[in-house]
Amino acid sequence: MMMAAWCVLGTKPLFLLALLTFTAALQSICVTLCLAEEEIEVQSPEVTHVVMEGTSAEEATCWQERKTASLPPGGSHPALLDISWFTDSMEAGHPVPVEGRHRLEVAVPRKELPSPAWMPPYACQRPTPLTHHNTSLLDALETLAEAAGFDRSEGRQLSFCRAASVLKALPGPVTALSQLQGLPHFGEHSRRVVQELLEHGVCEEVERVRLSERYQIMKLFTQIFGVGVKTADRWYREGLRTLDDLREQPQRLTQQQKAGLRHHQDLSALIQRSDAEALHQVVEAAVGQALPGATVTLAGGFRRGKLQGHDVDFLITHPQEGREAGLLPRVMCCLKKQGLVLYHQHQCSQQRDPAHPARQNHIMDAFERSFCIFRLPQPPGADVEGCQKPCPTWKAVRVDLVVAPSSQFPFALLGWTGSKVGSVLLGARPGAGGRVTRSLFPQHFGGELRRLTAMVCLIQSREATVVVGMAPGH
Repeated sequence: MMMAAWCVLGTKPLFLLALLTFTAALQSICVTLCLAEEEIEVQSPEVTHVVMEGTSAEEATCWQERKTASLPPGGSHPALLDISWFTDSMEAGHPVPVEGRHRLEVAVPRKELPSPAWMPPYACQRPTPLTHHNTSLLDALETLAEAAGFDRSEGRQLSFCRAASVLKALPGPVTALSQLQGLPHFGEHSRRVVQELLEHGVCEEVERVRLSERYQIMKLFTQIFGVGVKTADRWYREGLRTLDDLREQPQRLTQQQKAGLRHHQDLSALIQRSDAEALHQVVEAAVGQALPGATVTLAGGFRRGKLQGHDVDFLITHPQEGREAGLLPRVMCCLKKQGLVLYHQHQCSQQRDPAHPARQNHIMDAFERSFCIFRLPQPPGADVEGCQKPCPTWKAVRVDLVVAPSSQFPFALLGWTGSKVGSVLLGARPGAGGRVTRSLFPQHFGGELRRLTAMVCLIQSREATVVVGMAPGH
Protein backbone atom coordinates (compact mmCIF):
# COMPACT_ATOMS: atom_id res chain seq x y z
CA MET A 1 0.00 0.00 0.00
CA MET A 2 1.26 3.48 -0.79
CA MET A 3 2.27 5.71 2.08
CA ALA A 4 0.09 8.60 0.90
CA ALA A 5 -3.48 8.89 1.99
CA TRP A 6 -6.10 10.83 0.08
CA CYS A 7 -9.29 12.32 1.37
CA VAL A 8 -12.15 12.77 -1.07
CA LEU A 9 -14.83 15.28 -0.17
CA GLY A 10 -17.65 15.84 -2.61
CA THR A 11 -21.26 16.13 -3.52
CA LYS A 12 -21.35 13.78 -6.52
CA PRO A 13 -23.77 10.85 -6.29
CA LEU A 14 -22.69 8.37 -3.65
CA PHE A 15 -22.33 5.45 -6.07
CA LEU A 16 -19.82 7.40 -8.22
CA LEU A 17 -17.64 8.39 -5.28
CA ALA A 18 -17.84 4.86 -3.92
CA LEU A 19 -16.77 3.50 -7.30
CA LEU A 20 -13.79 5.83 -7.44
CA THR A 21 -12.82 4.89 -3.92
CA PHE A 22 -13.13 1.18 -4.68
CA THR A 23 -11.01 1.58 -7.83
CA ALA A 24 -8.30 3.35 -5.86
CA ALA A 25 -8.34 0.61 -3.24
CA LEU A 26 -7.83 -2.03 -5.91
CA GLN A 27 -4.71 -0.13 -6.97
CA SER A 28 -3.32 -0.16 -3.41
CA ILE A 29 -3.91 3.53 -2.77
CA CYS A 30 -5.34 4.47 0.60
CA VAL A 31 -8.41 6.61 0.00
CA THR A 32 -10.92 7.88 2.54
CA LEU A 33 -14.40 8.79 1.31
CA CYS A 34 -15.89 11.71 3.22
CA LEU A 35 -19.30 13.16 2.54
CA ALA A 36 -19.06 15.87 5.19
CA GLU A 37 -16.28 18.30 6.08
CA GLU A 38 -16.34 17.27 9.71
CA GLU A 39 -15.32 13.69 8.85
CA ILE A 40 -11.92 14.67 7.45
CA GLU A 41 -9.00 14.62 9.84
CA VAL A 42 -6.21 16.36 7.95
CA GLN A 43 -4.01 16.63 11.02
CA SER A 44 -2.55 13.23 10.14
CA PRO A 45 0.83 13.54 8.36
CA GLU A 46 -0.24 10.65 6.14
CA VAL A 47 -2.80 12.84 4.38
CA THR A 48 -1.01 14.39 1.40
CA HIS A 49 -3.90 15.26 -0.90
CA VAL A 50 -7.40 16.51 -0.25
CA VAL A 51 -9.63 16.20 -3.28
CA MET A 52 -12.77 18.31 -3.42
CA GLU A 53 -15.57 18.47 -5.89
CA GLY A 54 -17.76 21.49 -6.52
CA THR A 55 -15.68 23.68 -4.23
CA SER A 56 -13.99 26.99 -4.98
CA ALA A 57 -10.44 27.82 -3.96
CA GLU A 58 -11.70 30.39 -1.47
CA GLU A 59 -14.04 27.88 0.16
CA ALA A 60 -11.31 25.21 0.26
CA THR A 61 -8.80 27.63 1.80
CA CYS A 62 -11.26 28.67 4.50
CA TRP A 63 -11.97 25.01 5.23
CA GLN A 64 -8.27 24.18 5.41
CA GLU A 65 -7.61 27.04 7.82
CA ARG A 66 -10.29 25.71 10.14
CA LYS A 67 -9.07 22.10 9.95
CA THR A 68 -5.33 22.77 10.28
CA ALA A 69 -5.50 25.21 13.16
CA SER A 70 -4.22 22.46 15.47
CA LEU A 71 -1.28 21.43 13.28
CA PRO A 72 2.11 21.76 14.99
CA PRO A 73 4.34 24.65 13.84
CA GLY A 74 6.10 23.77 10.61
CA GLY A 75 3.58 21.08 9.71
CA SER A 76 2.83 20.72 6.01
CA HIS A 77 -0.59 21.32 4.56
CA PRO A 78 -2.07 18.77 2.17
CA ALA A 79 -2.63 19.87 -1.40
CA LEU A 80 -6.17 20.99 -2.15
CA LEU A 81 -7.12 19.55 -5.53
CA ASP A 82 -10.06 19.23 -7.84
CA ILE A 83 -11.70 15.84 -8.45
CA SER A 84 -10.09 15.78 -11.92
CA TRP A 85 -6.70 15.01 -10.35
CA PHE A 86 -8.24 12.00 -8.58
CA THR A 87 -9.76 10.58 -11.77
CA ASP A 88 -6.52 11.13 -13.71
CA SER A 89 -4.57 9.30 -11.00
CA MET A 90 -7.02 6.40 -11.07
CA GLU A 91 -6.65 6.16 -14.81
CA ALA A 92 -2.84 6.23 -14.58
CA GLY A 93 -2.73 3.80 -11.67
CA HIS A 94 -0.57 6.11 -9.60
CA PRO A 95 -0.60 9.68 -8.29
CA VAL A 96 -0.01 11.91 -11.31
CA PRO A 97 1.97 15.16 -10.99
CA VAL A 98 -0.24 18.04 -9.99
CA GLU A 99 -0.89 20.38 -12.92
CA GLY A 100 -2.47 23.78 -12.94
CA ARG A 101 -5.76 22.39 -14.21
CA HIS A 102 -5.94 20.10 -11.17
CA ARG A 103 -5.80 22.90 -8.65
CA LEU A 104 -8.98 24.48 -7.44
CA GLU A 105 -9.74 27.52 -9.56
CA VAL A 106 -9.46 30.87 -7.88
CA ALA A 107 -12.40 32.97 -8.91
CA VAL A 108 -10.81 36.33 -9.73
CA PRO A 109 -13.45 39.02 -9.36
CA ARG A 110 -13.90 40.87 -12.60
CA LYS A 111 -12.63 44.39 -12.29
CA GLU A 112 -15.46 46.50 -13.54
CA LEU A 113 -14.76 49.81 -15.19
CA PRO A 114 -16.08 52.83 -13.31
CA SER A 115 -19.54 53.83 -14.42
CA PRO A 116 -19.85 56.93 -16.58
CA ALA A 117 -20.35 60.08 -14.54
CA TRP A 118 -23.58 61.98 -14.97
CA MET A 119 -23.42 65.69 -15.63
CA PRO A 120 -26.21 68.24 -16.13
CA PRO A 121 -26.13 69.63 -19.68
CA TYR A 122 -26.17 73.29 -18.63
CA ALA A 123 -23.29 75.05 -16.90
CA CYS A 124 -25.62 76.86 -14.51
CA GLN A 125 -26.74 73.48 -13.11
CA ARG A 126 -23.26 72.22 -12.26
CA PRO A 127 -21.29 72.65 -9.06
CA THR A 128 -18.08 74.64 -9.49
CA PRO A 129 -16.05 73.92 -6.36
CA LEU A 130 -12.93 75.83 -5.41
CA THR A 131 -11.14 72.54 -4.77
CA HIS A 132 -11.74 69.57 -7.02
CA HIS A 133 -10.47 66.04 -7.73
CA ASN A 134 -8.78 66.31 -11.13
CA THR A 135 -6.08 68.94 -10.82
CA SER A 136 -3.55 67.44 -13.22
CA LEU A 137 -6.16 66.78 -15.91
CA LEU A 138 -7.61 70.25 -15.50
CA ASP A 139 -4.18 71.92 -15.69
CA ALA A 140 -3.46 70.13 -18.96
CA LEU A 141 -6.72 71.21 -20.60
CA GLU A 142 -6.34 74.77 -19.33
CA THR A 143 -2.83 74.90 -20.78
CA LEU A 144 -4.18 73.89 -24.19
CA ALA A 145 -7.01 76.41 -23.86
CA GLU A 146 -4.53 79.17 -23.03
CA ALA A 147 -2.31 78.20 -25.98
CA ALA A 148 -5.34 78.24 -28.29
CA GLY A 149 -6.16 81.71 -26.99
CA PHE A 150 -2.63 82.86 -27.77
CA ASP A 151 -3.20 81.59 -31.34
CA ARG A 152 -6.54 83.43 -31.38
CA SER A 153 -8.33 80.16 -32.08
CA GLU A 154 -11.54 80.94 -30.19
CA GLY A 155 -13.27 77.68 -31.11
CA ARG A 156 -10.48 75.46 -29.76
CA GLN A 157 -10.10 77.66 -26.70
CA LEU A 158 -13.79 77.40 -25.89
CA SER A 159 -13.78 73.62 -26.40
CA PHE A 160 -10.94 73.09 -23.93
CA CYS A 161 -12.48 75.54 -21.45
CA ARG A 162 -15.78 73.68 -21.56
CA ALA A 163 -14.10 70.31 -21.05
CA ALA A 164 -12.09 71.71 -18.14
CA SER A 165 -15.21 73.09 -16.48
CA VAL A 166 -16.85 69.65 -16.75
CA LEU A 167 -13.83 67.99 -15.10
CA LYS A 168 -13.94 70.50 -12.27
CA ALA A 169 -17.59 69.67 -11.58
CA LEU A 170 -17.10 65.90 -11.29
CA PRO A 171 -17.76 64.49 -7.80
CA GLY A 172 -14.61 62.34 -7.78
CA PRO A 173 -11.30 61.68 -9.56
CA VAL A 174 -11.26 60.35 -13.11
CA THR A 175 -9.46 56.99 -13.18
CA ALA A 176 -10.79 55.54 -16.43
CA LEU A 177 -11.84 57.01 -19.74
CA SER A 178 -15.21 55.27 -19.41
CA GLN A 179 -16.19 57.83 -16.77
CA LEU A 180 -16.20 60.54 -19.44
CA GLN A 181 -18.68 58.72 -21.64
CA GLY A 182 -21.67 60.88 -22.45
CA LEU A 183 -20.41 63.98 -20.63
CA PRO A 184 -21.45 67.25 -22.28
CA HIS A 185 -18.84 69.39 -24.04
CA PHE A 186 -16.13 66.73 -23.77
CA GLY A 187 -14.80 66.39 -27.30
CA GLU A 188 -12.52 63.81 -28.86
CA HIS A 189 -9.40 65.97 -28.52
CA SER A 190 -9.95 66.47 -24.79
CA ARG A 191 -10.63 62.74 -24.38
CA ARG A 192 -7.31 61.91 -26.06
CA VAL A 193 -5.47 64.23 -23.71
CA VAL A 194 -7.11 62.67 -20.65
CA GLN A 195 -6.49 59.14 -21.93
CA GLU A 196 -2.78 59.86 -22.43
CA LEU A 197 -2.51 61.33 -18.95
CA LEU A 198 -4.28 58.35 -17.38
CA GLU A 199 -2.13 55.82 -19.22
CA HIS A 200 1.28 57.52 -19.16
CA GLY A 201 1.00 60.28 -16.57
CA VAL A 202 2.00 62.88 -19.16
CA CYS A 203 0.62 64.22 -22.43
CA GLU A 204 3.18 64.93 -25.15
CA GLU A 205 1.08 67.68 -26.72
CA VAL A 206 0.72 69.52 -23.42
CA GLU A 207 4.44 69.21 -22.65
CA ARG A 208 5.31 70.50 -26.12
CA VAL A 209 3.14 73.54 -25.53
CA ARG A 210 4.58 74.24 -22.08
CA LEU A 211 8.16 74.01 -23.36
CA SER A 212 7.61 76.09 -26.49
CA GLU A 213 9.24 79.51 -26.50
CA ARG A 214 6.22 81.26 -27.95
CA TYR A 215 3.87 79.96 -25.27
CA GLN A 216 6.24 81.02 -22.48
CA ILE A 217 6.82 84.50 -23.94
CA MET A 218 3.13 85.07 -24.67
CA LYS A 219 2.30 84.04 -21.13
CA LEU A 220 4.93 86.44 -19.76
CA PHE A 221 3.75 89.41 -21.83
CA THR A 222 0.00 88.91 -21.28
CA GLN A 223 0.58 88.93 -17.52
CA ILE A 224 1.57 92.60 -17.80
CA PHE A 225 -1.24 94.97 -16.84
CA GLY A 226 -2.63 96.49 -20.05
CA VAL A 227 -1.23 93.89 -22.46
CA GLY A 228 -3.58 91.66 -24.44
CA VAL A 229 -2.99 88.78 -26.82
CA LYS A 230 -2.73 90.96 -29.95
CA THR A 231 -0.09 93.22 -28.43
CA ALA A 232 1.89 90.31 -26.99
CA ASP A 233 1.80 88.53 -30.35
CA ARG A 234 3.03 91.65 -32.16
CA TRP A 235 5.89 92.07 -29.70
CA TYR A 236 6.85 88.42 -30.13
CA ARG A 237 6.85 88.68 -33.93
CA GLU A 238 9.01 91.80 -33.64
CA GLY A 239 11.62 89.84 -31.70
CA LEU A 240 10.95 91.02 -28.13
CA ARG A 241 11.49 88.26 -25.60
CA THR A 242 11.98 89.67 -22.09
CA LEU A 243 10.68 92.37 -19.79
CA ASP A 244 14.04 94.12 -20.14
CA ASP A 245 13.46 94.26 -23.91
CA LEU A 246 10.30 96.23 -23.19
CA ARG A 247 11.96 98.50 -20.64
CA GLU A 248 14.59 99.41 -23.22
CA GLN A 249 11.90 100.53 -25.68
CA PRO A 250 9.44 102.61 -23.64
CA GLN A 251 8.15 104.29 -26.82
CA ARG A 252 6.31 101.06 -27.59
CA LEU A 253 4.30 101.19 -24.37
CA THR A 254 1.07 102.94 -23.45
CA GLN A 255 0.81 104.69 -20.10
CA GLN A 256 -1.15 101.73 -18.76
CA GLN A 257 1.52 99.28 -19.91
CA LYS A 258 4.29 101.42 -18.44
CA ALA A 259 2.51 101.37 -15.08
CA GLY A 260 2.02 97.62 -15.38
CA LEU A 261 5.68 97.05 -16.19
CA ARG A 262 6.82 99.41 -13.42
CA HIS A 263 4.87 97.46 -10.79
CA HIS A 264 5.08 94.05 -12.47
CA GLN A 265 6.68 92.25 -9.53
CA ASP A 266 3.97 93.34 -7.10
CA LEU A 267 1.16 92.76 -9.57
CA SER A 268 2.43 89.24 -10.31
CA ALA A 269 2.13 88.29 -6.63
CA LEU A 270 -1.15 86.91 -5.33
CA ILE A 271 -3.41 89.18 -3.31
CA GLN A 272 -4.62 87.64 -0.06
CA ARG A 273 -8.21 87.83 1.08
CA SER A 274 -7.18 89.97 4.04
CA ASP A 275 -5.80 92.53 1.57
CA ALA A 276 -9.05 92.46 -0.41
CA GLU A 277 -11.04 93.07 2.77
CA ALA A 278 -8.74 95.96 3.73
CA LEU A 279 -9.25 97.52 0.30
CA HIS A 280 -12.99 96.99 0.65
CA GLN A 281 -13.02 99.13 3.79
CA VAL A 282 -10.95 101.85 2.10
CA VAL A 283 -13.16 102.00 -1.00
CA GLU A 284 -16.35 101.81 1.05
CA ALA A 285 -15.25 104.78 3.14
CA ALA A 286 -14.42 106.83 0.04
CA VAL A 287 -17.73 105.96 -1.63
CA GLY A 288 -19.67 106.78 1.54
CA GLN A 289 -17.95 110.16 1.69
CA ALA A 290 -18.66 110.91 -1.97
CA LEU A 291 -22.28 109.69 -1.98
CA PRO A 292 -23.97 108.65 1.26
CA GLY A 293 -26.22 105.64 0.79
CA ALA A 294 -24.17 104.14 -2.04
CA THR A 295 -23.05 100.53 -1.59
CA VAL A 296 -19.82 98.73 -2.46
CA THR A 297 -19.84 94.99 -3.23
CA LEU A 298 -16.73 92.86 -3.42
CA ALA A 299 -16.95 90.91 -6.70
CA GLY A 300 -14.64 88.69 -8.75
CA GLY A 301 -12.93 85.61 -7.42
CA PHE A 302 -13.11 86.74 -3.80
CA ARG A 303 -16.89 86.83 -4.02
CA ARG A 304 -16.79 83.26 -5.31
CA GLY A 305 -14.98 82.27 -2.13
CA LYS A 306 -11.35 82.33 -3.25
CA LEU A 307 -8.69 83.10 -0.68
CA GLN A 308 -6.24 84.53 -3.22
CA GLY A 309 -6.42 86.40 -6.50
CA HIS A 310 -4.56 88.62 -8.93
CA ASP A 311 -6.88 91.63 -8.66
CA VAL A 312 -9.79 92.95 -6.64
CA ASP A 313 -13.11 94.00 -8.20
CA PHE A 314 -15.65 96.31 -6.58
CA LEU A 315 -19.15 97.03 -7.87
CA ILE A 316 -20.70 100.32 -6.75
CA THR A 317 -24.36 101.33 -6.96
CA HIS A 318 -27.01 103.47 -5.29
CA PRO A 319 -30.60 102.41 -4.53
CA GLN A 320 -31.94 105.54 -6.26
CA GLU A 321 -31.56 105.27 -10.02
CA GLY A 322 -29.41 108.05 -11.47
CA ARG A 323 -27.73 109.11 -8.23
CA GLU A 324 -24.66 107.06 -9.22
CA ALA A 325 -23.93 109.22 -12.27
CA GLY A 326 -20.57 111.00 -11.94
CA LEU A 327 -19.79 109.21 -8.69
CA LEU A 328 -16.56 107.52 -9.73
CA PRO A 329 -14.47 110.68 -10.34
CA ARG A 330 -15.37 111.92 -6.86
CA VAL A 331 -14.38 108.56 -5.35
CA MET A 332 -11.06 108.59 -7.21
CA CYS A 333 -10.38 112.13 -6.05
CA CYS A 334 -10.91 111.06 -2.45
CA LEU A 335 -8.58 108.07 -2.85
CA LYS A 336 -5.90 110.19 -4.54
CA LYS A 337 -5.90 112.60 -1.62
CA GLN A 338 -5.03 109.65 0.59
CA GLY A 339 -2.08 108.79 -1.66
CA LEU A 340 -3.52 105.38 -2.54
CA VAL A 341 -3.68 105.68 -6.34
CA LEU A 342 -0.57 104.80 -8.35
CA TYR A 343 -2.39 104.67 -11.69
CA HIS A 344 -5.95 104.75 -12.95
CA GLN A 345 -7.74 104.85 -16.28
CA HIS A 346 -11.27 106.20 -16.14
CA GLN A 347 -14.03 105.40 -18.60
CA CYS A 348 -17.36 107.18 -18.64
CA SER A 349 -20.67 105.36 -18.82
CA GLN A 350 -21.97 104.53 -22.28
CA GLN A 351 -25.43 103.51 -21.07
CA ARG A 352 -27.15 106.80 -21.77
CA ASP A 353 -29.37 105.34 -24.50
CA PRO A 354 -30.33 101.73 -23.74
CA ALA A 355 -32.17 101.46 -27.05
CA HIS A 356 -28.98 102.15 -29.02
CA PRO A 357 -26.09 100.75 -27.04
CA ALA A 358 -22.64 101.50 -28.29
CA ARG A 359 -20.55 98.66 -29.58
CA GLN A 360 -18.32 97.37 -26.83
CA ASN A 361 -15.21 95.23 -27.02
CA HIS A 362 -15.39 93.49 -23.65
CA ILE A 363 -17.37 93.20 -20.48
CA MET A 364 -19.33 95.97 -18.98
CA ASP A 365 -17.89 98.53 -21.40
CA ALA A 366 -21.13 100.42 -20.98
CA PHE A 367 -20.66 100.97 -17.24
CA GLU A 368 -18.66 103.77 -15.72
CA ARG A 369 -15.45 102.21 -14.44
CA SER A 370 -11.85 102.77 -13.50
CA PHE A 371 -8.94 100.36 -13.91
CA CYS A 372 -6.51 101.14 -11.10
CA ILE A 373 -3.27 100.26 -9.42
CA PHE A 374 -3.54 101.02 -5.71
CA ARG A 375 -0.84 101.54 -3.14
CA LEU A 376 -1.79 99.15 -0.33
CA PRO A 377 -0.02 99.95 2.96
CA GLN A 378 1.64 96.95 4.60
CA PRO A 379 1.79 96.46 8.36
CA PRO A 380 5.30 96.24 9.86
CA GLY A 381 6.79 92.79 9.35
CA ALA A 382 4.26 91.75 6.70
CA ASP A 383 5.49 89.09 4.29
CA VAL A 384 5.21 90.22 0.68
CA GLU A 385 5.27 87.38 -1.82
CA GLY A 386 8.36 87.39 -4.07
CA CYS A 387 10.11 90.11 -2.10
CA GLN A 388 13.77 89.34 -1.38
CA LYS A 389 14.63 92.72 0.13
CA PRO A 390 13.56 94.17 3.49
CA CYS A 391 9.79 94.32 3.65
CA PRO A 392 8.43 97.49 1.95
CA THR A 393 5.83 99.65 3.61
CA TRP A 394 3.37 99.19 0.72
CA LYS A 395 2.69 97.05 -2.32
CA ALA A 396 0.95 97.70 -5.62
CA VAL A 397 -2.33 95.86 -6.24
CA ARG A 398 -4.76 95.79 -9.16
CA VAL A 399 -8.23 97.15 -8.44
CA ASP A 400 -11.23 97.59 -10.75
CA LEU A 401 -14.03 99.95 -9.71
CA VAL A 402 -17.31 99.67 -11.61
CA VAL A 403 -20.43 101.79 -11.15
CA ALA A 404 -23.80 100.37 -12.23
CA PRO A 405 -27.29 101.86 -11.92
CA SER A 406 -29.60 99.92 -9.64
CA SER A 407 -31.67 98.61 -12.56
CA GLN A 408 -28.54 97.06 -14.08
CA PHE A 409 -26.97 95.92 -10.83
CA PRO A 410 -28.06 92.22 -10.93
CA PHE A 411 -26.63 91.81 -14.42
CA ALA A 412 -23.44 93.64 -13.58
CA LEU A 413 -23.03 91.61 -10.40
CA LEU A 414 -23.42 88.39 -12.36
CA GLY A 415 -20.84 89.46 -14.93
CA TRP A 416 -18.28 90.80 -12.47
CA THR A 417 -18.62 87.85 -10.12
CA GLY A 418 -17.55 85.59 -12.98
CA SER A 419 -15.71 83.45 -13.48
CA LYS A 420 -14.62 84.15 -17.03
CA VAL A 421 -15.25 80.56 -18.11
CA GLY A 422 -18.52 80.40 -16.19
CA SER A 423 -19.75 83.58 -17.84
CA VAL A 424 -18.80 82.29 -21.28
CA LEU A 425 -20.68 79.04 -20.64
CA LEU A 426 -23.72 81.03 -19.56
CA GLY A 427 -23.86 82.51 -23.04
CA ALA A 428 -21.67 85.59 -22.89
CA ARG A 429 -18.67 86.24 -25.10
CA PRO A 430 -15.13 86.59 -23.72
CA GLY A 431 -13.32 89.87 -24.15
CA ALA A 432 -9.88 91.37 -23.78
CA GLY A 433 -10.60 92.44 -20.22
CA GLY A 434 -11.05 88.86 -19.10
CA ARG A 435 -14.77 89.32 -18.42
CA VAL A 436 -17.86 88.90 -20.53
CA THR A 437 -19.53 91.07 -23.11
CA ARG A 438 -22.71 93.06 -23.46
CA SER A 439 -24.84 89.94 -23.92
CA LEU A 440 -25.36 90.15 -20.16
CA PHE A 441 -27.26 93.41 -20.53
CA PRO A 442 -31.04 93.15 -20.39
CA GLN A 443 -31.58 94.70 -23.82
CA HIS A 444 -29.54 91.86 -25.30
CA PHE A 445 -30.61 89.04 -23.00
CA GLY A 446 -34.22 90.18 -23.02
CA GLY A 447 -36.95 88.26 -21.25
CA GLU A 448 -34.79 85.15 -20.88
CA LEU A 449 -32.36 86.89 -18.53
CA ARG A 450 -35.21 88.50 -16.63
CA ARG A 451 -36.69 85.05 -16.05
CA LEU A 452 -33.27 83.78 -15.06
CA THR A 453 -32.86 86.62 -12.61
CA ALA A 454 -36.24 85.82 -11.11
CA MET A 455 -35.03 82.31 -10.35
CA VAL A 456 -32.27 83.42 -8.04
CA CYS A 457 -31.65 86.21 -5.61
CA LEU A 458 -28.59 88.00 -6.88
CA ILE A 459 -28.73 90.83 -4.42
CA GLN A 460 -27.69 89.33 -1.11
CA SER A 461 -25.42 90.30 1.73
CA ARG A 462 -21.81 91.02 0.83
CA GLU A 463 -20.74 87.71 2.29
CA ALA A 464 -23.14 85.67 0.12
CA THR A 465 -22.00 84.00 -3.07
CA VAL A 466 -23.79 85.14 -6.20
CA VAL A 467 -24.46 82.25 -8.52
CA VAL A 468 -26.89 81.13 -11.15
CA GLY A 469 -27.34 77.58 -10.04
CA MET A 470 -23.60 77.32 -9.38
CA ALA A 471 -21.84 76.52 -6.14
CA PRO A 472 -19.11 78.86 -4.84
CA GLY A 473 -15.92 78.67 -6.79
CA HIS A 474 -15.02 78.03 -10.44
